[in-house]
Amino acid sequence: MARGKTIVWSSMLGLPFVLAGGLLLLDTTRLPTTFGLPFVLFGLFVIGTGAYVQWQSSPNRPHLRDGEELVDYRHPTQRVAAVKIALSYPCLFATMYLLFFTFLPYVYPTVALVIGLYLFSTGVHTYWTNSLTTYFITSDRILKEYQFVSRVRREVPLNKVRGVEERKSITEALVGLGNVRVATGGGRSLEIVMQNMDNSNEFANQLRDLL
Repeated sequence: MARGKTIVWSSMLGLPFVLAGGLLLLDTTRLPTTFGLPFVLFGLFVIGTGAYVQWQSSPNRPHLRDGEELVDYRHPTQRVAAVKIALSYPCLFATMYLLFFTFLPYVYPTVALVIGLYLFSTGVHTYWTNSLTTYFITSDRILKEYQFVSRVRREVPLNKVRGVEERKSITEALVGLGNVRVATGGGRSLEIVMQNMDNSNEFANQLRDLL
């Protein structure tokens, strides 16, 4: 799942929901005709939001002060999002199978649908969030930029950083990613958490070398 092709991937992810909803709208023998409408609307939402995210996903180079240099910039890797989306498909396929090819009570496809939609939605949300997030390292600062409707930029001066911490969730450990947290320390510390980073140990060591 590539960051720069958000509209392509979102269309590929949303189109099956539109098609499944269309099939449900045409099936008038067992289900109400309006049962498929939420699927169609959800698929169109995924496609439309993906187009908007691609339009907003170009990072803006931070304004550098006199003598300040851009050392590195990175984006979160999409492997965690891909794993979450991949795990949702067995549940979604089971939902369609239970609806169209069995006569089991609707509670069974409903449970499968809820689990599948939860995994799918969190995966797509992670994909969009990662596509809109950029981390910058300069000779003076660490910056995190996120832009959806408006731009949010957080920065931590390197001379105030008191610690660099690495963490990995179970999913991140399985796909070789990690989180890097930098904080200024103190009672009201300012911190930046850089999530889903590839080669997080190498990245953390790069930050420590600058401190």
